[in-house]
Amino acid sequence: MARLVLKLQFRKMKIKLKNLEYRMKLNNVRLLVNEFYQTFIFYRDILGLELEYGSEDGVYASFKTTEGSGIALFKRNLMSEVIGTAELPAETPMQDKQALVFAVNNVDQVYQRLKAQGCRFLNQPTDMSAWGIRVVHLRDPDGHLIELYTGSI
Repeated sequence: MARLVLKLQFRKMKIKLKNLEYRMKLNNVRLLVNEFYQTFIFYRDILGLELEYGSEDGVYASFKTTEGSGIALFKRNLMSEVIGTAELPAETPMQDKQALVFAVNNVDQVYQRLKAQGCRFLNQPTDMSAWGIRVVHLRDPDGHLIELYTGSI
């Protein structure tokens, strides 16, 4: 009986270890950009994200957003060379495929601060009652859609 219990416990441990091998943790979202310098300045100086690695005259940079994750910038043409898509068009008109979403304490105050710094917004802060948030949208210098929101309206 004791042998069966040990065997079952070992099997359980083995399954747990196997699951740990495949568990993924999102480290960062990497934005592939054409306008590296301007986009770097936007995230560091305008949005005020903490620089973790890189510089404005580089080809890669990462910024902290929360514990354990962040946003990284990388020159788009360099990534396209690595993955074999350099011959494809860099830009094609289409609807947005993703959005960077940031929770802020007060979307109206952040909107006013960023607007004063020259950010152009796609809309004004709006209550989205069905979502339970107040939200506003803008783009970074490379065209990535950004949503800022305050929860629980």
